[in-house]
Amino acid sequence: MGQNNENFFLGRQPILNRRQEIVGYELLFRATTVNRAEFESYSQASTSVITSALSNFGLQEVLGGKFGFINVYLGLFLSELLELLPIRQSVLELLETIELDDHVAERCRELRKLGFKLALDDHVYSPKYHEIYSAIDYVKIDILETSPEQLPDIVRKLRQWPLKLLAEKVETFEQFETCAALGFDYFQGYFFERPVVLNKKRFDVSSRAMLTLLQQLTMDAPPEELEQTFKENPSLSYNLLRLVNSVALGMREKIKTLRHAILMLGTNHLRRWIQLSLFSGNDSRGIDNPLLEMAAVRGRLMETLVLQKLQHSSSSEQSEEAFMTGILSLLDVLFETPMNEIISNLNLNEEICAALLDRSGRLGELLLLAEKLEVTDFDAVTPLLERCGITLDELLTAQLEAFNWRSGVIAH
Repeated sequence: MGQNNENFFLGRQPILNRRQEIVGYELLFRATTVNRAEFESYSQASTSVITSALSNFGLQEVLGGKFGFINVYLGLFLSELLELLPIRQSVLELLETIELDDHVAERCRELRKLGFKLALDDHVYSPKYHEIYSAIDYVKIDILETSPEQLPDIVRKLRQWPLKLLAEKVETFEQFETCAALGFDYFQGYFFERPVVLNKKRFDVSSRAMLTLLQQLTMDAPPEELEQTFKENPSLSYNLLRLVNSVALGMREKIKTLRHAILMLGTNHLRRWIQLSLFSGNDSRGIDNPLLEMAAVRGRLMETLVLQKLQHSSSSEQSEEAFMTGILSLLDVLFETPMNEIISNLNLNEEICAALLDRSGRLGELLLLAEKLEVTDFDAVTPLLERCGITLDELLTAQLEAFNWRSGVIAH
């Protein structure tokens, strides 16, 4: 991807609908040189960072077919540079520093005619904005900054317009349920990563079988052992045959036997399929499940960062461990079970265990880096990059690789 003339951090935060499926991402760009106290230069830096980002990589890939919510400052809002964006996928967020006057409302109408969607960021309702409400598509409300008593009234008033309401900073499942009951359409925050633990999910049969398979693959079990586990779990066998036949592997005839399927797919493909299938399981959200997306990106990011350093010498084992660590790091959330209990079911090496249990060691630091990026804590990212010996350019390249990665082994 080459050196950019301006280095920047890229963040991507999921936006979910009422069914907790990913419908879009807020993309955050921050210049590495910015002192956020200097607000003037911050807004200019961000404009140049965004234009640098737009001209340097394809946002369509980063968005994976979803909507991209992008913060715009007044200068960028009025500029033709916006037309560099993938228009049909872009939601322009007017920051709260923009004065919402008639001139801005007129520009909103122009941009909507071009095909953009528009949002008001961190918005506080007021009757003086009635003119602008008819010219935008989304209102984002920071639920931590808004008093809970006022929220029902704000929602009721904004419902006069055909706009969608998006709750920001939704950090717990209870907050999600409250906002959904009030009538919010979309939700941004990490509530889905902290599920409410009312009744511990027991591993269902297929999840337990997949962990058994993962264990067998880690221990290099012979194909007949893998075949036996599949035979005991008919739904897994069906998914395996469907996967092998859909990957197509350049074969003319359909695969009929489990043994043939296992040999054709190969253990690496099989391992990756199981790791990702754990997250889709019986979940109707399929590939729009935010935990699956997060796990896949975590794993792929960590794997890519390791591969960059190794330059393919003895790469497969170390990079595979990095991928596995990223994927497994969300299993405690998925199964609502403590990580040490999950690890006790898997014969993992010490380095992966240390990373998963206390974020220590080389893999632990990589995992921490992936987690800080997810929540766009860029201040924590900088020292971690130094500790891991990773440059900002390597990180950005690895992020793009991870975001763009739509592997054929994700179980649809």
